[in-house]
Amino acid sequence: MDNSTKKLSKQVIILNELGLHARPAALIAEVAQKAKSNVWMIRNGEKVDASSIIDILTLACLKGTEIMLQVDDPSDRDVLNNISALFKNGFGE
Repeated sequence: MDNSTKKLSKQVIILNELGLHARPAALIAEVAQKAKSNVWMIRNGEKVDASSIIDILTLACLKGTEIMLQVDDPSDRDVLNNISALFKNGFGE
């Protein structure tokens, strides 16, 4: 089996009081742009490009919103983990 076709995903919850606004979106996009493959954020079936601040903001996520993070290539596991860490740390807010 070819492991390069296996997508990785991780469920995260928005913890910061202000939700997912421009500054956290910029942090996510900055990390996502380092990936070799696509990085996605999925909320209620809506899938957006995590390397795009505008796309992230269209999800309109408030505190407590659950998001699925997904990378298309397992070699981007570190990117997935780094974005997940941003969520866990409340984006430093």
